[in-house]
Amino acid sequence: MMLNWIPQRGQQVDFNFNIFDRFWGTFSHDIGIDLGTANTLVYVVGKGIMIREPTVVAAHKKTKHILAIGGEAKKMLGKTPPTIIAARPLKDGVISDLDLAEALLKYFIVKVHQNPGSLPKIPRPRVAIGVPSGVTEVESRAVQDAARSAGAREVYLVDEPMAAALGAELPIDEPSGNMVVDIGGGTTEMALISLGGVVVSKSLRVAGDEMDEDIINYLRMRYNLLLGPRTAEEIKISAGSAYPVGKESKITVRGRDLASGLPSKVTISTAEIREALSNTLRSIIEAIKDVVEESPPELVSDISEKGIYLTGGGALLKGLSQLLAKETKMPVILAEEPLTTVVRGTVRILNDKKLLKKAIFAGSVR
Repeated sequence: MMLNWIPQRGQQVDFNFNIFDRFWGTFSHDIGIDLGTANTLVYVVGKGIMIREPTVVAAHKKTKHILAIGGEAKKMLGKTPPTIIAARPLKDGVISDLDLAEALLKYFIVKVHQNPGSLPKIPRPRVAIGVPSGVTEVESRAVQDAARSAGAREVYLVDEPMAAALGAELPIDEPSGNMVVDIGGGTTEMALISLGGVVVSKSLRVAGDEMDEDIINYLRMRYNLLLGPRTAEEIKISAGSAYPVGKESKITVRGRDLASGLPSKVTISTAEIREALSNTLRSIIEAIKDVVEESPPELVSDISEKGIYLTGGGALLKGLSQLLAKETKMPVILAEEPLTTVVRGTVRILNDKKLLKKAIFAGSVR
């Protein structure tokens, strides 16, 4: 989206406080955010998902003035002049550029929360944000600071595996095991949950972006062809697979020949793309096995019967559930609407005070 206005770093967002601020919970539109490395989803309580945009910001290199956010900024990746930067403010699921992340959160929060046509009486919102379970205190503080500067009244950080389990509507309060694997752009989150708490978890900073890198490296080594990240992502989505499904086919890939420096194209098979993705997929499989091995036998018995739930954009890779089922020897279920499970889970936390208190006590919310 191109921007007519966006608050800059350090600029305060005016939500027009007044004597009715004591009724914040009644008048404020609380917000759940899945702040992903690749995409950001924003869910407004009572309204649904209002924003689905790539987590990309374009800004002037010298003045830091924000030019575009989301889809419009993503179109600029790899195509900007030296005076403009188009970049992702998150890397491996955590903030790597605080200025750009703050600008992105400010824009999204203001966009969904303020209504220019109404009286300026809406107080600041509570905001719940899904974050990787392995984030450090410094990384957590960076997310909270960016959200508060963006205009949030209260900020809750929800571990992504817990948010994904809640969004998938798994019976996490029961005395039985529920295993969820959330594969995003920057991280793969996996956790075994029972009685409302995380029993065993693992955060792997290997996910969709590494799959794109696998494709880039494979074509560089095998065909001497250089691709950009966007092209690699398109190949992964259109022709990538984790396990043989259906008839094999071939696609034409265009890039730059590393020897001549000129445009070139090659024809590769879907089997080759699957081979390229194998290293990253093997890392994810081994991490899942590690979580299972560290789990109590009684809970392993539960997930052997109920299965592993897959969420996140990476879960949509063709044949992934079949590959995981073969390797783990357990059922693997693709969650309904896997792209939105985390953001729906953050909203469940905001809507249920008992659930929020329990999650804070269990350490799944900070």
